[in-house]
Amino acid sequence: MTTTADGAEVVAPSRAQGTGKREGKGVATTAHIALILWSLLVILPLVWTLLSSFKSTQEVLGNPLSLPGKLRFSNYANAWTTAGIGRYFVNTVVVVGVALVLVMVLGAMCAYVLARFTFPGNRLIYYSMLGGLTFPVFLAIVPLFFVLKNLSLLNTLPGLIITYVAFALPFTVFFLHSFFKALPGEVYEAAQIDGAGEWRSFFSVMLPMARPGMASVAIFNFLGLWNQFLLPVALNTNSNNYVLSQGMASFASQAGYAVDFGALFAAVVITVAPVLVVYIIFQRQLQVSVTAGGVK
Repeated sequence: MTTTADGAEVVAPSRAQGTGKREGKGVATTAHIALILWSLLVILPLVWTLLSSFKSTQEVLGNPLSLPGKLRFSNYANAWTTAGIGRYFVNTVVVVGVALVLVMVLGAMCAYVLARFTFPGNRLIYYSMLGGLTFPVFLAIVPLFFVLKNLSLLNTLPGLIITYVAFALPFTVFFLHSFFKALPGEVYEAAQIDGAGEWRSFFSVMLPMARPGMASVAIFNFLGLWNQFLLPVALNTNSNNYVLSQGMASFASQAGYAVDFGALFAAVVITVAPVLVVYIIFQRQLQVSVTAGGVK
């Protein structure tokens, strides 16, 4: 503490405060550098893939890092039609779309009941769902194969949809359970007093209040189902019902050394684009969900 000419006392900054500020700036600088490096590791491969999708095979093999001589949109046409990516894309949209709707509705209903109601076997069902998260997928391939075969659903899109729902349901219930459990009970009681039944209370009151959690788990499920490879390879060997992950593997291997790399990279862009679009649209809901979870 020092005294000025007019007698006022001024508190001088301590050496510890100055050291703390320097350490804080150092941490911030290091974090920014790490984030920049990580962003480059993620963005540069995407940009390179996008540029390569407009190149010819000779350009890709001759100088992979150069800009395309001209924009060859024909690569996308070849990938969509000749390589059959269009059919695989439609199959994937149907399978993932239907499975996502089913798993979100069923998962939300199951999580709501387990979180808000007490009944015999409640915890047993919940922990069984958690056990499903630890069960390796490859261990269920053989039983699933025979189950779908006995139901005449093997190598069909409905069979793949049912399998996707079964494997995504435990994570959905686990994720949404905490959201429904944290919702205020007074709102539910007010809806009951106003004459709303259990179904209307859930769909009109409680479900909209859990919208951030629903959006977040929908994004995670979409990413997991869209990129699923092991299940369709084992349970869907009919080439007419291939999904994108199977179609990409088939396209990359069927031509051997004569593969059209321009069309191959175009197919990769077609496969990745929906994932990026969905994340960009729903990223704010994901951030809100994470913030809400941190506050709770």
